[in-house]
Amino acid sequence: MKDDEFWMKEALNLAKTAEQYGEVPIGAIVVIDNQIIGTGFNSKEALHDPTAHAEVIAIRNASQKIKNWRLKKSTLYTTLEPCPMCFGASLQARVDRIVYAAQDLRWGAIETKIKMPEAATFNHSIEVLGGVQAEESQTLLKNFFSQLRESKNKA
Repeated sequence: MKDDEFWMKEALNLAKTAEQYGEVPIGAIVVIDNQIIGTGFNSKEALHDPTAHAEVIAIRNASQKIKNWRLKKSTLYTTLEPCPMCFGASLQARVDRIVYAAQDLRWGAIETKIKMPEAATFNHSIEVLGGVQAEESQTLLKNFFSQLRESKNKA
């Protein structure tokens, strides 16, 4: 059985793809029974869609693949701590587990800004694990925003 580090590398590869398209480098995959059933990377700029987060795209992709909106026994791997929207989508999809790399100090809904998994009012709970390959994800994000600032200063 492949481990969390293995799957996070797959999500990080998708983050690098997002960066190649000029998107914030965030990638996500959905895994069930040791198989990737959904993939996504940040596509807000290309799609002109504020909901086109990597996690939402991966969840949509997975649901379409298995022809069921319930992603029971699934794990969502994402390179950045999910925002409230992405955590909510995970709840709606009945994702069992979320594994993420870096904390999101601006929008994090698991441990940094708000702690949605601790809310007792949801009819579904999600196991969470953070910090898996956090340094690589943080480096990707820092480099991206550094280059973005440099290009804006040159303009």
